[in-house]
Amino acid sequence: MLTFYHAPGSSSLAVHIALHEVGAVFEAKTISFAHRDLDPPELRGFNPEGKVPTLVIDGRPLTEVAAILYYLARTYPDAKLFPFGDIEAEAKVISWMSFVASTLHPARQRGPEHTQQVYRWAEQRLGVGPWAVGAYSIADIHLFRLFWRFRGSLGADPAIFPNLTAHHDRMMQRPAVQKTFEAEAALGYTLPA
Repeated sequence: MLTFYHAPGSSSLAVHIALHEVGAVFEAKTISFAHRDLDPPELRGFNPEGKVPTLVIDGRPLTEVAAILYYLARTYPDAKLFPFGDIEAEAKVISWMSFVASTLHPARQRGPEHTQQVYRWAEQRLGVGPWAVGAYSIADIHLFRLFWRFRGSLGADPAIFPNLTAHHDRMMQRPAVQKTFEAEAALGYTLPA
């Protein structure tokens, strides 16, 4: 049994998309950052920080977006979200996951100029290919979540970020992304366009 603790629009969006991509059966429990006093009481018992996303697997918690995405890719190999058997492609997916978590995600804390520079690196790194590492993978989900969330505040001009914009548009066409957005909007969250 999978239980998914998430807050709409947050980093947990990536895991929410992946759960739909792999076709997992899960129970979703919504966390409101504005009302942490209403957190399900069990959350702090197995996750003292109360971080989202948290995926509870048969009573065992797993946190951090990259780890949960990897778990889902390994557990549901038929979804082909990880290039198993191609060591270089596997390493590239891990490289993207690390770059997104350690460079893109905290970039805004260092100001708008730094953020623009970091996203220019992502733009160059992504290139014109449809996906981050050949075939669609968890790296694309992770990258999409951040660019989707911050592109408005980033001032992501499609002329400056054509590769990231095209990637974003391809992701928006995926049924799992659409299903996730519908589910989060149904919770009352207004998703950025």
